[in-house]
Amino acid sequence: MKLIKRESYLNKLINVIGSPDIKVITGIRRSGKSKLLESFKKYIEENIDNYNIIHINYNLKKFDNLKNQQQLYDFIDKNYKEKKQNFLLIDEIQMCEGFENVINWLHAEEKYDIYITGSNAFLLSSDLATLFTGRTFPIEVYPFSFAEFMDYYNYDDIDKAFDKYVLEGGMAGSYIYNEPKDKYKYISEVYNTLIIRDIKTKYNVRNEKILTNLNNFLMDNISNITSTLNITKVLNTQKENVTDKTINKYIDYFCRAFAFYKIGRYDIKGKKYLNSLDKYYVADHSFRYAILGLTNMDYGRTYENIVAIELMRRGYDVYVGTLYGKEIDFIAQKQDEKMYIQVSDNISDENTFKREIDSLLKIKDAYPKILIARTKHDDYTYEGVLVKDIANWLINNK
Repeated sequence: MKLIKRESYLNKLINVIGSPDIKVITGIRRSGKSKLLESFKKYIEENIDNYNIIHINYNLKKFDNLKNQQQLYDFIDKNYKEKKQNFLLIDEIQMCEGFENVINWLHAEEKYDIYITGSNAFLLSSDLATLFTGRTFPIEVYPFSFAEFMDYYNYDDIDKAFDKYVLEGGMAGSYIYNEPKDKYKYISEVYNTLIIRDIKTKYNVRNEKILTNLNNFLMDNISNITSTLNITKVLNTQKENVTDKTINKYIDYFCRAFAFYKIGRYDIKGKKYLNSLDKYYVADHSFRYAILGLTNMDYGRTYENIVAIELMRRGYDVYVGTLYGKEIDFIAQKQDEKMYIQVSDNISDENTFKREIDSLLKIKDAYPKILIARTKHDDYTYEGVLVKDIANWLINNK
């Protein structure tokens, strides 16, 4: 499989070389965590003097004898080299029983620069504080962005590339297949055999049918305002006999496994966060097609999902805005930076354009307001609102 240099992630690792943190690479299954660790290893070999790398990849059979904490610790200790900068790289660390003890022991010795990856359901960013006594530095890896997709295929026609990305998504393992049905089969198998299985194993989920039906509901309703009570009512019409408490718990499992991302709401006028009715977005839009099929395509929802994940990929905190009963798709914040974003499929229709732009025009503060749609035109401004083509916005990082 062709590899591309995912510089944004690699630079994050490079920037913390030598820090005392435990660097933890997280993210959904098959998003490229192992390949990122390999790229980082290559960077060390080419740019660091007097190094020693201890690299353990539990996907390889030769490390099958390091499945308990003492075996792992003894192997690492044996391969430590005095008077060198010792890098410890461990891939799929959850396959060692008691791995958290080993990392804590090694961190306390202050002899290693530690980098680890793990299964999304067993090594979650929300669990790191309890797993490790040392300070952790999590780096979340997402599926391929549109810019990475173009880089992989060497596209020079942005419109053709975007149309293909909308259908195929960012799960790079599917790119080796030529036929769409084979791509979706791969994506479906990744989701069902790895992600769903991890959740069932981690949380001892016994009713797989409820988990599957909930997953399908969330995928079918990406970008819709959702409440656990409504989900419970819908599933109970299918004779599931499930409570909202169980649904809330299972949704949390999906989010903790990076399968879905919950976006809360913010009242722009009242300047307060709202505790009810959230939106959910799937980690990569190709999962939705692979699980539910391509019937009833809703490009508007897909574009909104793509923009939501891209904003998080760029490091923004993201919320759904509400103002005078109107919805603003996204409020994106990063440090002192803030912007309001509406996403639409096609704004060539005057009524659609007016509806989307009016929501932004009602916001009276001075922060940037952006309407992102499939315009296939250069950027332009309408009454202070910047109108951008979604494909251009995705590759320009602005």
